[in-house]
Amino acid sequence: MSSFPNSPRLLKGGIVLLDGESGAVLRTVLLQYNPDTLSRTLQVQGFSSDGGDRSELLRLKAPPVETIKLEAEIDATDQLEFPDQNAEVASSGIQPALAALETIIYPDSGKLQSNNALAAGGTLEIIPMQAPLTIFVWSKNRVMPVRITDFSITEEAFDTQLNPIRAKVSLGLRVLSVNDTGFDHRAGSLFMSYQQQKEKLAALHHSGALSQLGISSL
Repeated sequence: MSSFPNSPRLLKGGIVLLDGESGAVLRTVLLQYNPDTLSRTLQVQGFSSDGGDRSELLRLKAPPVETIKLEAEIDATDQLEFPDQNAEVASSGIQPALAALETIIYPDSGKLQSNNALAAGGTLEIIPMQAPLTIFVWSKNRVMPVRITDFSITEEAFDTQLNPIRAKVSLGLRVLSVNDTGFDHRAGSLFMSYQQQKEKLAALHHSGALSQLGISSL
């Protein structure tokens, strides 16, 4: 029990996998430790000034393309001190935690075998497999549909059976906007909620005065 009972509960960031059609939660992957830093880049989707109509210069044709980079740590040291209570970690190290993240970008093995059987049977056109919808959750204010674009793992320590017991996972994410999915897709609905939350937060910011910039008018 914590010695500070009134201290706020620390929320975790993580990834939620949804069924794209029903919206059912298929899996929730919590980050063991929240990253110390999270890098976000927003690429403006405007009209080019090169040879374009000048009346279009201030128009925005779509939401910005937002990309996120983060590095998460996974460590089994604490669990290994109590192997009887953490049989999974004692036998496999952090491989289950890593596999929960890695398999997000793998097609289902059963579907791979099914498609192989279809191909062997002479099927000419096989529809690519539909992956679950990936949602990155970083507080209640930032719930984003994303696609994982980069994934790397650095395993740093191993037990006597060569199971990894400490690793760093680097993730690159691209936020999916309505420009990618349309408004009718569940991802589009989640993105609109994400953007609208940004607008609500922006409204809470107190606007400054021109005088603070050293000018009286524009």
